[in-house]
Amino acid sequence: QVQIVESGGGLVQPGGSLRLSCAASGSIFSIYVMGWYRQAPGKQRELVADITSGGNINYADSVKGRFTISRDNAKNTVYLQMNSLKPEDTAVYYCNVDLLSTKDWKRFGSWGQGTQVTVSS
Repeated sequence: QVQIVESGGGLVQPGGSLRLSCAASGSIFSIYVMGWYRQAPGKQRELVADITSGGNINYADSVKGRFTISRDNAKNTVYLQMNSLKPEDTAVYYCNVDLLSTKDWKRFGSWGQGTQVTVSS
């Protein structure tokens, strides 16, 4: 069994900052890509940023220059530092971990439960 646990969401004023964390644990042999997605009310879930095990990074155009993704491979953890937050960043943020499980030796993406980020004055 694999557990994906996110933390760090909350309410912040426009221009403020938040840091999200996502830790993967359980029957994991290897982790490939770790990513953050978000879903605003009435909208589809979209990729915010992802990072490969080798450190290659991809950002959505809407967050470039404001958000920074990083990972600690020893801790199976990925972070999302969000600066200069805007009201349009308000959404539920989900972590996705692309991994190889030792339970059945299958590769799949596992989702966290989501954490709410609200940017409002």
